[in-house]
Amino acid sequence: MGRQPVALSWSGGKDSALALHALRDSTDYEVTALITSVTQGYDRISIHGVRRSLLERQADAVGLPLVEVILEPSSSDAAYQEAFLRGLAELGRLQPQVAHVAFGDLYLADVRAYRDRLLSATAYRGLYPLWEQPTRALAERFISAGFIATLVCTDNTQIDPSFAGRSFDRALLAALPSSADPCGENGEFHTFVSAGPIFSAPVTHMKGQTVTRDGRFTYCDLLEIDAGTTA
Repeated sequence: MGRQPVALSWSGGKDSALALHALRDSTDYEVTALITSVTQGYDRISIHGVRRSLLERQADAVGLPLVEVILEPSSSDAAYQEAFLRGLAELGRLQPQVAHVAFGDLYLADVRAYRDRLLSATAYRGLYPLWEQPTRALAERFISAGFIATLVCTDNTQIDPSFAGRSFDRALLAALPSSADPCGENGEFHTFVSAGPIFSAPVTHMKGQTVTRDGRFTYCDLLEIDAGTTA
């Protein structure tokens, strides 16, 4: 019996990248597609705010097809669930052999339970390759493996907005307040991964404008640049 095909819920951030890395090292599973929520009209990854063009370049660099879950701006939870199920239906048409959807969740039991409830009405089951692994160790593993990531969104009620746009590295880990999870599992921050062992080539980009939305979330826009161009 060969490795079981799996679709990976892909945010473009470090936990997704670590989950893909772990699954590629697995003898039991093979990731065959990425699933990403994209906000219609903005053409950006939902919550993270990263441009769709960079998402597409990530998918190319990891060599996997992308299934998009299209959301309207300010979608309700019910609308998100409907869109996610439509995305799974599209996945089923494209890759009917897939029976699992993997997530990069680390320890939030309510989030895992929510995902499992959503999947329970489908033919898919959830897979959590990073579940309950110590987050500081995961952060160190990410850096040691050669991944490169940028903080693209911060929750300013949890960490200072000046962290937006910083590289995810050991200097950042040392600067985070003690109340913050090293992997941002409680929503302290979100990242965009641009290089690492799962990529065939770096996703080149440069920093754009930094803005604060809703009086709470600070976003560092990333702009696509051609490989070989100096930012």
